[in-house]
Amino acid sequence: MSVFDKHRDTLEQHETMMGPARGRLAVALDLLTDSLALVGQHGVYCRSERFPGQPKMDVALILEQLDDAKQLVQSAMEELRSRHG
Repeated sequence: MSVFDKHRDTLEQHETMMGPARGRLAVALDLLTDSLALVGQHGVYCRSERFPGQPKMDVALILEQLDDAKQLVQSAMEELRSRHG
């Protein structure tokens, strides 16, 4: 099943409100946010032995990469908004 089929209703709603490009970016941002929450929950249970209180290195790297991707998507949405009013 394609991403467009899986998220058809949400895409349709956001694309109607924001246009195709910004709507898809908004859905991508929601998916990234949900992924950050899921990985963050996983990080609660997978603690580093070297650094108590911190998630394992792989979980920390995944969180960092997801957050970076989220910031890039937010930046693209802001750029599109400023171009189109």
